[in-house]
Amino acid sequence: MTTTADLADFALAVEYDDLAEEVREELKKRILDSVGIAVGAMGQTPPEIVRTTVREASPDGPCRLWGTEERASPSEATMYDTALTRYLDFMDSFLAPGETPHPSDNVAAILCCGEAEGASGRELVEAVGVAYELQAELAWNAPVRDRGFDHVTHTVITVATAAGRVLDLDREELRHAIGIAGVGHNALRVTRTEGINAWKGVASANAARNGVYSAMLARNGMEGPTNLFEGQKGWQSVISGEFEVDPDPACEHVLDTMTKRYVAETYAQSAVEGVIELAEREEIDPEEVSAIRLDTFGGAKLIIGGGEGSRYEIETKEQADHSLPYMLAAALIDRGMTNAAYEADRIRRDDVQRLLRRVDVEEDPELTERFEAGEMPAVIDVTLEDGTTYRVEKDDFAGHPRNPMSWADVEEKFETMTRDRYDATRRGEIVEVVRGLEDHGAAELTELLD
Repeated sequence: MTTTADLADFALAVEYDDLAEEVREELKKRILDSVGIAVGAMGQTPPEIVRTTVREASPDGPCRLWGTEERASPSEATMYDTALTRYLDFMDSFLAPGETPHPSDNVAAILCCGEAEGASGRELVEAVGVAYELQAELAWNAPVRDRGFDHVTHTVITVATAAGRVLDLDREELRHAIGIAGVGHNALRVTRTEGINAWKGVASANAARNGVYSAMLARNGMEGPTNLFEGQKGWQSVISGEFEVDPDPACEHVLDTMTKRYVAETYAQSAVEGVIELAEREEIDPEEVSAIRLDTFGGAKLIIGGGEGSRYEIETKEQADHSLPYMLAAALIDRGMTNAAYEADRIRRDDVQRLLRRVDVEEDPELTERFEAGEMPAVIDVTLEDGTTYRVEKDDFAGHPRNPMSWADVEEKFETMTRDRYDATRRGEIVEVVRGLEDHGAAELTELLD
């Protein structure tokens, strides 16, 4: 049975020199990807609401609020900076049969704690490895979605563990941090069902903030329930059911994490890529489309295909980026899926509102089996008014673990997300620091994010 001691022992066992070069490089790619997404989200309304609130709660501190000259405490800066990395829904994901968390939700917390503590780049890589490995193990072995809890219920535990490592907690302090995080911050799945609102994009920021705060409390001597998982009416009996995890200090689960090519929900990536390819290949006129049918796997149907509430009444960004009908319609019309797809004027336009109601999403049990075996399959049929039907079939997409992004791909995405804010010199400096993180520190990176 998994215990807080097991997780603390794992976290303390991770050493930079023991990580494979491939693992180190992938962890650094995830840091650059997260920072780029955060820059792209600067100025968006929900993160700005978070920023205003953070300034009220913590008007000063050692950590930069990215994109500003303002500073706050590690926990409050984590709230804002994580909101930036998460809000656009362009972050990475770990694909497990019963849960799909976003390990990059941990990155800002680690950078904030690292900035406060003067952590080295090697220490940052170690902590990010801890977070990714543990997030994946919990997703695979202790899914909570079907029991009514949101996946950020895992994130508060992973952040507490990884932040505790950066904050130099000892074994017992780590156990207390994990206990505090896991007993007090279990989020409900209603965030992502039925009518979706802005909290969907910042729930992980709240979890990350709580994880950091739990680690800070433990460092200052607060005791927590070290029998969090196995105790009477503990996490296993109430939240997850019985489980065991086996996180490996080699931290190779980062290799199983996907990155996004399109600004779209995780499970939509293959379908969006496929419909764009089909529209371009056949030069499809959206005005001539009478029907779009997507056959997909169970998780996609459940979360973004109508299994947890209608996905046809689309008025906001939060509804649009969790609606397969909207994303497929917009992708076919625009031949792409960028931030522009979620602007209010774009969402309300008649062309996409009309076409999304012609999209039918169905689960195919065979595709569900293929997803559980490691693919992300999609079969799309587009039928025209004259009866002509075009089909595309996808096994995965660019950024899937079987088809991972190269450094060049990640840097191209970073450049796209940041060029409106930073000039080429600044962009190059950020990339250089992340790629050579071993020779730099947390503060060197965060100081570039003004």
